[in-house]
Amino acid sequence: MSVLLSLGHGYTASALSRRLVARGWTVIGTTRSADKASSLTASGVEPLVWPTDPGAALSRATHILVSAAPDEAGDPFLRAAPALAQSQAGWVGYLSTTGVYGDHKGGWVDEETALTPGTQRGQQRVVAEAEWRATGLPLHIFRLAGIYGPGRGPFEKVRDGTARRIIKPGQVFSRIHVEDIAQVLEASIRQPAPGTAYNVCDDDPAPPEDVISHAARLLGLPEPPAVPFDQANLGPLARSFYSESKRVRNDRIKSGLGVRLSFPTYREGLTALLATERSGA
Repeated sequence: MSVLLSLGHGYTASALSRRLVARGWTVIGTTRSADKASSLTASGVEPLVWPTDPGAALSRATHILVSAAPDEAGDPFLRAAPALAQSQAGWVGYLSTTGVYGDHKGGWVDEETALTPGTQRGQQRVVAEAEWRATGLPLHIFRLAGIYGPGRGPFEKVRDGTARRIIKPGQVFSRIHVEDIAQVLEASIRQPAPGTAYNVCDDDPAPPEDVISHAARLLGLPEPPAVPFDQANLGPLARSFYSESKRVRNDRIKSGLGVRLSFPTYREGLTALLATERSGA
């Protein structure tokens, strides 16, 4: 029986687990909240309230997915449960970020680009990637672009009038629909290649204001106001995102895993999100 141990079971891991559970897998998902355990059970996931001794779950796991963000001390799961490094799982996936590449002033990066993060979050991810590599487990690293999907789209802010088109000349972001992340993870599980890193992003790095404008057009609403970056009064987290601009190549998920993106640009992705909203699905 195939069993996925999902460490830090959240938005992206849930998208994968829906696919796997439908195929007869057992998914064990960690949560820090006993209150959330019932919602995991309702979705077909066995809850494992953390922190706890993962020994029993670890002995069952044929696959492990690590989704939790690191902190100043490194990966929280390896720190709390060193036994993870002795897992007999045949596939381990670590969800990282394209932030590990740092700022390239709009230039292209791929999986061979040097890791030169310019933010604390990116630096912590580089450390965590190295920690998981050092375990010697059959590790696959997935460097995710900005994630969007159901419940994580721009439509609500456009509708309520709080959306802004923040203009910073030359700024581009790569992004990825959560269902395409799940597709990539599932393809890797079917075709393991331990030691490989994959960029997970769509085909169209684009200025963030273009995405907001397109969302407004789909809704039939006026284009939100343009605000120069230096006048946007962004918080520290949002400002840090704008400190890096790059275009991320995704050739490896296509050539190595045979992935054909369901949402190759934000245009298809937003159209599908809106259609789902309006259908009530």
